[in-house]
Amino acid sequence: MRLRARVSGRVQGVGYRASVHRRISRLNVVGYVRNMPDGSVELDVQGEKAEVEKALKEAWEGSPFSAVESVETEELTEPSGYGSFVIER
Repeated sequence: MRLRARVSGRVQGVGYRASVHRRISRLNVVGYVRNMPDGSVELDVQGEKAEVEKALKEAWEGSPFSAVESVETEELTEPSGYGSFVIER
């Protein structure tokens, strides 16, 4: 299963990507987390359904200084091409 999620709220400049990366990297998924020009953060996560669902829960958790307001997802069908879960700059 592969999902792309757009996370909105106070998620840039508050350690969100690093915090989410640290926790999602422990799961058996691949993909990335990156800042978007509109102030949101994009997550692309691929793996077994249960692991992807755990990753989405981590997206809601964020960092101690973040405030997630929404997580919008879309399911993708093509493979991500990533070998691990990374922070894209």
